[in-house]
Parts: sequence; structure tokens; C-alpha cells
Amino acid sequence: MADNKPTDAVQLTRALIRCASVTPNDGGALGVTGAALEHLGFTCNHMTFSAPDTPDVDNLYARLGDSGPNFCFAGHTDVVPVGDADAWSLEPFAADIRDGILYGRGATDMKGAVAAFIAAVDIFLAKCGGSFEGSISLLITGDEEGPSINGTRKVLDWLDKRGERLDHCLVGEPTNPDALGDMVKIGRRGSITGTLAVHGVQGHVAYPHLADNPLPRLVRMLDRICQHTFDEGTEHFSPTNLELATIDVGNSAANVIPSQAKAVFNIRFNTEQTSDGLQEWLHRQCAAVGGEYELDFHLSAQPFLTEPGPFTELIARAVTDITGQRPALTTTGGTSDARFIHHHCPVAEFGLISESMHKVDEQASVSDIENLAGIYARILELYFSPSGIGDAA
Repeated sequence: MADNKPTDAVQLTRALIRCASVTPNDGGALGVTGAALEHLGFTCNHMTFSAPDTPDVDNLYARLGDSGPNFCFAGHTDVVPVGDADAWSLEPFAADIRDGILYGRGATDMKGAVAAFIAAVDIFLAKCGGSFEGSISLLITGDEEGPSINGTRKVLDWLDKRGERLDHCLVGEPTNPDALGDMVKIGRRGSITGTLAVHGVQGHVAYPHLADNPLPRLVRMLDRICQHTFDEGTEHFSPTNLELATIDVGNSAANVIPSQAKAVFNIRFNTEQTSDGLQEWLHRQCAAVGGEYELDFHLSAQPFLTEPGPFTELIARAVTDITGQRPALTTTGGTSDARFIHHHCPVAEFGLISESMHKVDEQASVSDIENLAGIYARILELYFSPSGIGDAA
């Protein structure tokens, strides 16, 4: 550490919120993050990745130490748009505090967690006198809320090419529904988005024999796939579910049979299913109805599970030590960058309260941010203790 002034998790969160880092713009957020880490002795690698038809994205990988085990914290400093700024009680990027609540876009998702972990490292280093066996790293992207093409995945590829290993990873997504300590995420369901287009022949509604109405076929196809029970879930996963997102015809005339009708749906699936099996099943249901159709898929995530064991128990113990509450180990919610990290090492997620994320007046309590820093510091203390799992990694 360069001096004895401790990292203030709340003030660092405020500094990050004041960077208007709406995806893909960095807004200076990674610079603030890197400066705070360099102050603690981290070596920072700033990198920008590109891909055709996607915006360039800035990322940061920082590491303290050069030996194993390597405990990594993963997160993002990009945020979603504020929406209607006039609907906010306080300016979205001012990071104002009112009655012990910090308001601002990114407060809970997830600049508060990024700042809390940096403060936690400072706490941990002070406790251990700056000496511990292993390394602490942070993988921070600016592409989690966007296409997720030029972010975490490419940083992981960069690490692989360097021969750099992550032994365990904690992602700081907001995991708690009501109170800090509610929930640790140990996996996520997979996600497939399907676009179904049924083709017909346009014509006059009074002369249906001269046309081919695609709508009845689309309705029958959707009925088949929406009424199906895929599975009953597992010990750790809720049942696979298919939800319709939209049905579009684009027909403004009541006397015209349309030539095409489309529907978009999403399937969140557990480890009882495979993406290939689901796609094959969907094609069979549509083909059973017949007619000309197109069915396209976008697979954004495969399901994964970090089996409960020493790593998840260590996180749960740290949460209990600070909050007095035993967290549930779940796989609920949407997707996160953990879907990329689990291919490299065991991963779990724990952060702030999720209720206000992506909403107007996104917020986090000052005490929750401070307590989260305490939880993260306790995780590091347990991990790098002589009897911790870091010692066996």
C-alpha cells in the first residue's frame, strides 16, 4: 500500500457512478478503478477489444501477486441507460446520498460491488501485513450490459494465451432480493431466443381460397410449444420455461390476409436440457403443423452449476460471519458473465440487493456497501488462511 489511508468503499462507488459509463462508453470508470488498484500495488492491464459490427470495448485485468492460487473478482463498470432522467428523484450520475441511501445508475449493478471489493482488498492487506500466499486479481469489463462480445470472454482468452490461471472466481452481481445475505448464486440457467416466421400468401379476406393465411399455423405452432412441460426442475434449478416475447404481423388493414407472421420467444433451461435437443424439439413441433416456416435461434448462455462444496461454503460462511444470516445457494435470475468464467474455474456470485437494478432511482444503502466490503474481506481472509481452500488450490 502506498500510504495508510484506507480505501473508502462508499466514496469510491460515488466516484465510479459519476463516470457516465453507459455501454459501450467507459466514461473514465476503468481509469478510476485502475488508479484505486494501483494505489494498492496491483499491476493493471488495460485492453480494448474489437469485433465487426460491434463497438470497441475497454476492459481491465489487474493482479496483485505472481504465484498461485489466484482468487479473481469479476465485474463490470458499464451500466444501462438511465431512461427518463426527469423521472429520477436525484440526478442519475451525481451519486448523491440521502438518508443513508446512495442514488445513481450503477449503484447496485454493479459499481458498488466493484468498489466494495477494492476496499476489501485494502482491509485484507492491512490484516495480513501485506503478505499472503497467492494472488488476487480483478477482471473488470465494460461490456456486460451490452453484446458481451468484446468483454469478459476476450479477457479470458487473453489470460489463456498468457498461460495465466484463475483458481476461483467471485462475481459481484447483485444477488440478494431483499437483504444483504439472502442469496449466493452458484449457477445460472441457459438462454435461447427463438424467432419463428411463418410464411403464407397475401390476399383479400373475402377470397381466402386465393390466399394462404399464415396466422392459424403460427397460432397452432405456438400453442404446441407453450403448452409443453419440459421438466420439473432439479435440486438446484427451477423448471425449464418458454415465454413468448412478441407476436408481430405488421398488418394495418382488417381486410387483408398477411403474407407472414412472426413470433419471438425465449427459453430459460436447466441442466436437464441441452440447447441442441431443445432446437430439434422446436423444429419437430413446427413441422408437425406444416407449411412454410423459418426458425432461427440465438444461444446466449448454456446452463452451469458450481456444485456446493468448500468454495461455496467459504462464501456462505463469510456472509454469515458479517450479516448473521445464512444465504441460500440458488441459480435463479438471468444470465451474467459467470456463464463465460465457469469454463475456466469454479465461480459463484454475491453482491448487493437487486431490487432497484436497471430501474429509475437505482440505489444502494451506504451500510450495505460497507458491509459488502466486510464480507469480501472475510472471503479473502478465509480463502488465503492456512486451512483455506486457496491453500489447496
